[in-house]
Amino acid sequence: MTNQSDLAAAFRDLHLPGTPLVLPNAWDAVSARIVEDAGAAAVATTSAGLVWALGAPDGERVDREAAVAAVARIARAVTVPVTADIESGYAEDAEGVAGTVRAVIAAGAVGVNIEDALYGTGGPLRDVAEQAERIAAAREAADAAGVPLFVNARIDTFLSGAGGVDLTLARAAAFRAAGADGIFVPGAVDPGTVKELVDGVDGPLNVMAGPGAPPVAELAALGVARVSVGSHIAQAAQALVRRAARELLDRGTYGSLTDALAYGEVNALLGQAR
Repeated sequence: MTNQSDLAAAFRDLHLPGTPLVLPNAWDAVSARIVEDAGAAAVATTSAGLVWALGAPDGERVDREAAVAAVARIARAVTVPVTADIESGYAEDAEGVAGTVRAVIAAGAVGVNIEDALYGTGGPLRDVAEQAERIAAAREAADAAGVPLFVNARIDTFLSGAGGVDLTLARAAAFRAAGADGIFVPGAVDPGTVKELVDGVDGPLNVMAGPGAPPVAELAALGVARVSVGSHIAQAAQALVRRAARELLDRGTYGSLTDALAYGEVNALLGQAR
């Protein structure tokens, strides 16, 4: 499957409440190939992992061109659909978000996450009407490009501590009306809370899981349609770098490297990239 519109339609069809799309997030071409080779039906980027690999901290501290170029490398490396976490759009206004979406589509992605966190002053969340305008701009840009892009509206009420279920559902309704296809609520993993969100959101719900969260099977039983892990895999990889470096420097031993992928296996994975 190589046509981008076909990939986008296939990606959209993977969001099934009760049979969730499971996304081990990647941050560069090789992690994306490993995720694909493991059997993932799609690849999602983690914005944090991606910008860390570019040498910047998370929180819209890279420019659009650098972020989109990284997404393009990932999309070229795999054959499955790719959805890109574009933070809050790498833009000051809705028109800029539309430009980012056009660039991400040109890079080969078929989905985006757009968050409502507000960096700098005036936060923690962007005004709901302004965020709805940004989502509508993303939707219009994708439609004009002829790609049924899956727009996943990320709501940071729980992560920021700005509110709970009621505020989240109100924002979700506004963002769905603006053209969002799905709702992503990181930080909400309590089964009761997740069930309230599933029941209250008119559309597929994405939950960010990780250590301490219910297993995928339990989230599926609650009606979740998409489970991702954000930057957790990237963080685990960085932890291995630190452990291995400290072991080598402090003790001169190599135990942390025992379970490493073989050189030839990694090379072969990238050799199979499209």
